[in-house]
Amino acid sequence: MWWLLWLLAVLLVLFTCLDVWYFLRVGAVFLRSWFQPPVWDVTAEQVLTGRVTPRDIDMCHMNNARYLRECDMGRCSLFMRNGVFKALRALKASLVVGATTIHFRRALCIAEAYELRSRIVSWDDKAFYLEQRFVSTKDGLVCAIMYCKMNIVRSSPDQIMQHLCKRKVECPEFPEDLQHWLNFISASSQALRAESGLEEKNK
Repeated sequence: MWWLLWLLAVLLVLFTCLDVWYFLRVGAVFLRSWFQPPVWDVTAEQVLTGRVTPRDIDMCHMNNARYLRECDMGRCSLFMRNGVFKALRALKASLVVGATTIHFRRALCIAEAYELRSRIVSWDDKAFYLEQRFVSTKDGLVCAIMYCKMNIVRSSPDQIMQHLCKRKVECPEFPEDLQHWLNFISASSQALRAESGLEEKNK
């Protein structure tokens, strides 16, 4: 009886202080990816299926924050299967999100099934750039599309690609819409540096 009360108390503390379902979901995604066959083409699109549950909804459609959370899961699966996580460990490097933007086109409604299609679009000397699409399985419509900049810490995308492919890999050309987004990020960073006085300090 006492051990049951102790267990309930521990669960109450965990669910109060932590987003337990998130960590369980991440663990499930990693476990699933571990048992799936590896993807040798690092830039290949990978698909993670999902369905809008009652926990995801806001006014009967998927909450805006849930899209970003699902994209986290998609990137975990992508980097697990294409070997990027393995290369990061070997190079003692890490990944951190540098910027994201999402374009909502149509709501995903409760119980609606979708595919989250993730791929590495291109890279530069500091970061990978990913595209992630939410595609409704009902009609094939792209309901939302997100771009994500994944900064590499203590290494570079070129080193990771060479580690995975054992050769120099040419960077794919940036699509026009992605280039516009990168210009926006650069302009925003410059404006914030000027606002905080960093540009004057660096002169």
